[in-house]
Amino acid sequence: MTTACTVNGRQARLQSDPATPLLWVLRDEMKLPGTKFGCGAALCGACTVHVDGQATRSCAIPLSAVAGRRVTTIEGAGQDRIGRALQQAWIDLDVPQCGYCQCGQIMSAAALLRGTPRPTAADIENAMAGNLCRCGTYDRIRAAIEQAARSLA
Repeated sequence: MTTACTVNGRQARLQSDPATPLLWVLRDEMKLPGTKFGCGAALCGACTVHVDGQATRSCAIPLSAVAGRRVTTIEGAGQDRIGRALQQAWIDLDVPQCGYCQCGQIMSAAALLRGTPRPTAADIENAMAGNLCRCGTYDRIRAAIEQAARSLA
C-alpha cells in the first residue's frame, strides 16, 4: 500500500507498511537520518518532527496517520526563518555536546516559536520539558531559544 504525504515540502509516495512508525519510514525509506531513535516510547523527544506544524514524536505515530499531511524533519527545518534562526543560535551558542538529542530539541523549539514568538522562561520550560538531553545542555538550549526569539522579533 502506498501512503502519500508531503515531507520537507516535497510530495512523497511511501511504500512502507502503514503501521510502521513514521520514525523508521523517515530514516529507512526516505534516508533522512536527522530524526533520531531515542526511547521508542515518545518520552525523550529525540524523534521530534512536525506534522502539520505540530511537534510530534515520530516513534509513536504510524505512517498511516500522516497520509495527506505535511511532515517536516530537521533536514527541512531551515526552510523557514524560524528554523534558520534556531539553527544559527545553536551554532552561535555552541549548544550541542554530543548532539544526539539536538535535532529533536530544535524541532520542539521551532514549534514553540511558531505558536509563541516571544516566549517567557516558563513557556520555554513547558515546551521543552519532554525533550531530554543526557549531556545536560539545558541552559544553552534555553539561551539559544531566547536568542532566536530576539532575532525574529
